[in-house]
Parts: sequence; structure tokens; C-alpha cells
Amino acid sequence: QVQLVESGGGLVQAGDSLRLSCAASGRTFSMYAMGWFRQAPGKEREFVAAIRWSGDTYYADFVKGRFTISRDNAKNTVYLQMNSLKPEDTAVYYCAADIRTYGGSWYGLGGPSSSVRYDCWGQGTQVTVSS
Repeated sequence: QVQLVESGGGLVQAGDSLRLSCAASGRTFSMYAMGWFRQAPGKEREFVAAIRWSGDTYYADFVKGRFTISRDNAKNTVYLQMNSLKPEDTAVYYCAADIRTYGGSWYGLGGPSSSVRYDCWGQGTQVTVSS
């Protein structure tokens, strides 16, 4: 387990932008694959975006062209830049870390979007988008 702390959530209007950050503990952050998930009240957690150690990225269809995941290994931080926000983006956003599969297949363990590949989770940051 590593400690993950999300920040950057808030209240914005439709069409606005927001940048989420996830700071991770540990000395081997560059070897982790990282993911973002979200969960709205009364709904199941859903995949948003992921980035592996190589920098390869993978996105849910509903955010392609609007959201960008990136990482800064020197700061042990992964980011989610969210543009053109919509009311349906309102949710708690969670950061997750895959700390065990460095060098392995991106499509193993259900692929980048599968929650089972991630070992550690943050406690979330609220994003609210008004119409």
C-alpha cells in the first residue's frame, strides 16, 4: 500500500475547466500505473482515465477529447486536466495506483479500466458542475 491524496476538486459551471492532483507516497512512483475513477451518489464507481509507466494513456469514451491524464514523477503526482466540464461529470473522483505490474501487459488483469488491477486508493475529491 501507498498513500494517495487527491486535491483540486470544487464547484464550477458547465464548460469550465478543473485540474485534479493526486500525490503519492513511496520511492518508486515512476514504476506505478495510475488511474482515475469517479462515483456519483447512488451510482457505481466508473473508470475515467489511466496512465502507465511508459506514459501511454487510456480513456473512457465519455471523456475522450475533454480530459487529459498526465504524471510528474519528480513530484510523485498524477494529474487529471478536465476541460469542457458537463453536469454529468459531477462525482467524487478517486486516484488509484497499480504498484505490482511494472513491465507487464497493459491489457492484463482486465485492462487499464479494471478496478481489480489497482492496489491502492485515495479517499477522493468532490467535483461539482452546475448547469
